[in-house]
This record gives sequence, structure tokens and C-alpha cells, in this order.
Amino acid sequence: MAIIKPFRALRPQPALAKDVAAKPYDVLNSKEAAAEAAGNPNSFYHVSKSEIDLPEGTDIHSEAVYQKAAENLQQLQASGTLFHEETPCYYIYKLVMDGRSQTGLVCVSSIADYNNGIIKKHEFTRPDKELDRINHITTTRAQTGNVFLAYNDVPEINSIIEHWQAQHKPVYDFTAEDGISHTVWVVNEAATGDEITRLFATKVPATYIADGHHRAASAGLVQKASGEDVYSDANLNYFLTTIFPASELAILDYNRLVKDLNGHSKADFLSRLEYDFIVEAIGHHEQKPSGLHEFSMYLDHTWYRLVAREGTYTADPIGILDVTILQDNVLDKLLGIKDPRTDKRIDFVGGIRGLGELVKRVNSGEMAVAFALYPVTIQQLFDIADSGNVMPPKSTWFEPKLRDGLLTHLI
Repeated sequence: MAIIKPFRALRPQPALAKDVAAKPYDVLNSKEAAAEAAGNPNSFYHVSKSEIDLPEGTDIHSEAVYQKAAENLQQLQASGTLFHEETPCYYIYKLVMDGRSQTGLVCVSSIADYNNGIIKKHEFTRPDKELDRINHITTTRAQTGNVFLAYNDVPEINSIIEHWQAQHKPVYDFTAEDGISHTVWVVNEAATGDEITRLFATKVPATYIADGHHRAASAGLVQKASGEDVYSDANLNYFLTTIFPASELAILDYNRLVKDLNGHSKADFLSRLEYDFIVEAIGHHEQKPSGLHEFSMYLDHTWYRLVAREGTYTADPIGILDVTILQDNVLDKLLGIKDPRTDKRIDFVGGIRGLGELVKRVNSGEMAVAFALYPVTIQQLFDIADSGNVMPPKSTWFEPKLRDGLLTHLI
């Protein structure tokens, strides 16, 4: 069962929350972060993307960057922009994007659960990305990046969270420049916190990493290197998480672009697709896939509907995924892309950018063909994690994103 606990968050003064809040460190580059933080000394980008305060061209993985992050975090505390909560609390975090809301519980989760498979994974991690987060955590002595977890709904937990929202005022309530609203409540009543802890320990057999595999792995490696007793209550034995019930979540599509047709003519490529798909030209108007095993393809100013034929994919948790069907029957078989993680001929576009981004890049001549996929379901993610398998790369895109800086876990 899931072990979680409240924590003493490092968080901004209410009037400064909007200034502090920053997008996750890994969704924008250094120049974009610098532009967003321009003229704002309170922006958490000074901690999460601290290279913006160093000479242009500084290696983002250099010791100077991590030291600057630590210095900036200390300065935000010294100035009073950030303060340390007096007592351990849970936090309720609601995000609204395009009229759809999702509400999660911010807490710290047990690294023992991560090690023992109670917190389940669905992606491989890369050592270079782990090392970056390890260096950031150990130098700043803080977990600044939130790990996004999901779990199967528990009505009693949903009821507590809904009741608290109805009965208490939020400490933060603002709309960011991108139109996404962020609202946070502090659950500072011991009895309510104890009941939340108890319900997770008795009603939640597993949680699932939706986003943040490298942040979770790095927290575990920092704890291991420290020699801390994993069964003690030390801060290092827990990591910063926001846990959402499955009913609150929506996964967006994660689409593909390929630079060339691997030597095939357009006519030959379309003909070869017929072996594994029912292919139908649908014209110049964008059209997303309407269900699983259906794809939209954009080629030479025309959209096509591709429907996978029966018998061209397997029913196991990985084989049945549309990303697997596309990889096996198109990207590998016809376009010669064996490993999408390393092949330079393929690129990936999150569904947040819309199909227009695919059209733009193909029409520009940069790419030859684009494929839009139907989103993976949260149940598919759970099934794969439960089976001990991992998804193909770039399978899921979650929106809206949690903001860094609102709630930080000091270790």
C-alpha cells in the first residue's frame, strides 16, 4: 500500500506566487526560460534553469549552474519571497486548462515504495538525465521538480479533497500567462491529514508515474548514496509528488514527423501501407483519429485515415498500443527507423501544439510525412506498468503541467 506523508513546503508568499511559478525545467530551453524570467527576480527559473544568470554558452550541466541554483534558492528565502511552512501539511493543487480541471494531492511519497514497486513505472530512464537531477538535488539540498503520480480513484479520498476545497479558501489562485489557472489549498488540520495518510495506506495498493521518471529515479539515487536508513523518517527517504485520481486525468496525443520516405515514391509508399492498413484519403482538412488503432497521416498536402487491419498487431499490453503499431508497421517496416530514441530522421510533437504544427513542418519541406495518433488511455498506462513492461518512447503527453516553485521539498 502507498506510503505518503505531509511535509513542510518551501513556498512563496501569496502575493508573489504568480511571479515565482515556473514551467517544469524540461519543457523549455535556456533561451525560452530567460525570456520568461526577464525582469522578474522572483521567477523560479533562477533556480530550475539557473544558467540564465550565467554567461551565454555556459554548459548547462556544469558545476557553476548547480551552484548558482543553490545560491538563487537561498536568496529567494533570504529576501522573504519564499518561506518554510511551520508544520507538515498536505496541499491540494487544482489546474484548469481550456475549461477542463484536474485536482491532485501534493505530498511526499516513500522512496521505499519506489524501490519496492508500489510506485510503478512505464518508461526507461537515461543515466545522463538522472545525473543532472542528482547534481541539482544534492547541490540545492531540495527537490524542486514535482513527480506527477496517478492512482485508481478512492471515493473517500475524493470526498475529503472536495470537502476541504468547499470549506476553505485557497492560499494561491492565479492564472498564468498561458491561460492555465493554478489554485492551491493548504491542508493544515492534523486530523484530516492523518485520515488522508491512513486512506492511502489502506485503500491505494499502487501509484503510477505519469510524468517525472527521471526526477523519481534521481531522488532514489540521492537517498541511496546518502546511506540514510530507508525505513527512517528522514526527508531524504521521501520525494516530492502530486497524486491525481485517474478520473481527473487526460492524456494528449504524441505525434510523429519523419524527414523522408526512405526512398519510396508517394505512390509506392501509399501502396505498401495497404498491406497493414485500410487507407482512405480525407482531403485538406485536419482530422484527428477518432479511436484506437486509427491514425491520421499528412503527406503532400493531403490528410489520410489509416485503420490498422485485424491481425497486424498483438493483444498484449505493449503490442496493442498505437505507438507500437505505427512503429512496427510503418516507421520500422517502411521508413527504416529502427530506434526512434536515436534516429535523427524522426521528431515528436506533443498534442498540445495541435495538428497545425504537423502541417506547417511538412509543408515547409523540413519533414516529408506526419502521423497523428489517438491518445493512450490512462488504463493502458496502468496495464503496462502492472505488467512490468515499459512503453515505447514518447507515448504520453500530459497537460496541464504542474508549476515549479509553488511547493518545494527541502532535504
